[in-house]
Amino acid sequence: IMWSVYILQCRDQTLYTGITNNLSKRLKMHESGQAAKYTKGRGPFELVYKESLENRSLSTKRESEIKKLTKADKEKLIERYRNGLRNT
Repeated sequence: IMWSVYILQCRDQTLYTGITNNLSKRLKMHESGQAAKYTKGRGPFELVYKESLENRSLSTKRESEIKKLTKADKEKLIERYRNGLRNT
């Protein structure tokens, strides 16, 4: 099972970073307010970044790295992702 690290842009323009092994199910949970306290009431969401990793351990480490970034650095990461320069 592959794991994903993802970033959602919330309706209020804030960014939420999370991990999952079932992204489509997790996104539905966010939309219904059942996934995370932070995202409750902040939908709808736009998936703006996704990175696939081999296991939960690697995903958790990467999630931690991303969460430590400034918002500006997260936006640069998202921009590179959107331009097809993934994981650079």
